[in-house]
Amino acid sequence: MKQKTQYSCQNCGHFSPKWLGRCPSCEAWNSFVEEKPSASEGTLAAVREEFSGISAVGASSWTELDQPDPSARHLRRLDTGMGELNRVLGGGLVPDSFTLLGGDPGIGKSTLLLQVARGIRLTHPELKILYVSGEESVDQIRSRAIRLGVQGQGKIFLAAETELERVFSTVKEIQPNILVMDSLQTFASSHLQSAPGSVTQVREVATRLMALAKSAGIAVWLVGHVTKEGSIAGPKVVEHMVDTVLYFEGDSGMSYRLLRAVKNRFGSSRELGVFEMDGEGLKEVSNPSSLFLTERAEPVVGTSVGTTLEGSRTILVELQALVAPSPLSLPRRTAVGLDSNRLALLGAILERHMRVRLAEQDLFFNVAGGLRLSEPACDLAAAAAIWSSCEEKAFPQDWVWLGELGLTGEVRRVSQIEVRVEEAKKLGFKTAVIPQGSLDRLKKLKGIRLIPISKVREIVELI
Repeated sequence: MKQKTQYSCQNCGHFSPKWLGRCPSCEAWNSFVEEKPSASEGTLAAVREEFSGISAVGASSWTELDQPDPSARHLRRLDTGMGELNRVLGGGLVPDSFTLLGGDPGIGKSTLLLQVARGIRLTHPELKILYVSGEESVDQIRSRAIRLGVQGQGKIFLAAETELERVFSTVKEIQPNILVMDSLQTFASSHLQSAPGSVTQVREVATRLMALAKSAGIAVWLVGHVTKEGSIAGPKVVEHMVDTVLYFEGDSGMSYRLLRAVKNRFGSSRELGVFEMDGEGLKEVSNPSSLFLTERAEPVVGTSVGTTLEGSRTILVELQALVAPSPLSLPRRTAVGLDSNRLALLGAILERHMRVRLAEQDLFFNVAGGLRLSEPACDLAAAAAIWSSCEEKAFPQDWVWLGELGLTGEVRRVSQIEVRVEEAKKLGFKTAVIPQGSLDRLKKLKGIRLIPISKVREIVELI
């Protein structure tokens, strides 16, 4: 039987029976490459049969909902030895999970995974770990592991391989409990003629690894490259296949690293883990607010402190604003760590309800430490920082601001305000400026002064 040939877009994965100059899906030019589809190599049944010797799945493909399975591995979690990673994963590593880790080059993805191997060796010494790299030699991996203090003790195995079938042979021989594949774009299946990193190869590799994780009960970690837009390279279907998608972020000029879960089938997708990179690897930061708050001897104009929730964690951040005369006909509105549209909205609210003259002023806004704010609970703190810079009046350092701003100038309530104020109290803040509507929920809280306001213009009366 003659094998059909198809063309796939290397930008978005769109398939076409004939070559096209422009992709109808993503509108990219000259992105179609001729590829031959695989003959059902990545199906779950094929991999289940291939790994029948180590599979934890029985012969039956169905079971009753109410019937407990005593051998079900998903009922327990593995302690990775890293509290921040356990938090992001939702309590630990699920034994048959499929996790995709993305991040910029040199951010520390390989370092993180080697430290995960070290932590699992300490908490679960009976488990086997296989680390496969398609970018580095075994000696390079070993030297980094020695520098990080990773000791295999006959349970950690290294391999430098790019062919998927050879990796599967190694897995069948070693029978590991955890498999690390670094990285997705370097592996290829011999059943396909396309180059490693192509859409067809990426989809094939991800499909077969997913089938391996679910049929053999192996926890698979897959490292993915990140494009210049900040998304994981390859077709979006890869992110749909995996159980968890983690992004490892950080500024190249800073030592901290942020681990975010943007998808998690076993826990919250809003959790945040904070690490600090030094010569000995990644160290956990138990109090992230210490990274994002600046210690000063006296109050500074144009600064304020707000709170943001990242999953179950409350983080206090310093917001900085600079208002300066603009030589341009159209003043600039530049925001780092805050959506620029949100900054423009806050500027309009201050102009309308506080008579702050921003029409001929440049407005620069920054979230200290490089954290990105995604919730409106810091609106009031941002407005206070902008007004402070414009009027050149500083607020006391031990004040924290909580509230969302409406277009009418009202200060609206925020979620879980009790948790936010309690965290600020633990960190030594003496005064909390809160929405008027939240005062009843905080009456029982002692040890911190509460200043309720209902309109944004009442900020002027606080100084």
